[in-house]
Amino acid sequence: MTYNKGAFCELADRIEQIRQLMITAGLQYGLGSPETLRYSEQLDELILQYQFQNR
Repeated sequence: MTYNKGAFCELADRIEQIRQLMITAGLQYGLGSPETLRYSEQLDELILQYQFQNR
């Protein structure tokens, strides 16, 4: 696999953005709210991508 440092950094930044949105939504709407859960699912997908690229 070709290592693309720029894409890797962008992915890490996106993970942090979604993490912050999830935390904010959780505090504002509750942990079980649809918005919080949607961010959680997005975060899971991004983390899997990150782990796959980090092999």
